[in-house]
Amino acid sequence: MALHDIVSPLPGTFYRRPSPDADYYVALDATVAAGAVVGLVEVMKQFTEIGSEVPGRVVELLVEDGEPVDAGQVLMRIEG
Repeated sequence: MALHDIVSPLPGTFYRRPSPDADYYVALDATVAAGAVVGLVEVMKQFTEIGSEVPGRVVELLVEDGEPVDAGQVLMRIEG
């Protein structure tokens, strides 16, 4: 199985859930479908959904909820 990086398309703040009281989009070892939303990046109150381009299993979470990220930074890895 190949590893696929999910990267931030822009700099901002990464969120692993849609709101502070909601469950995370994905957890470690979760199975995701291609196109599934796995997080959000916020820039100036604008939220961009981050999706998985491939189906597979989340094997690494590299950024915590609410952590600043740079464009091109790897957020998580999917084995698929």
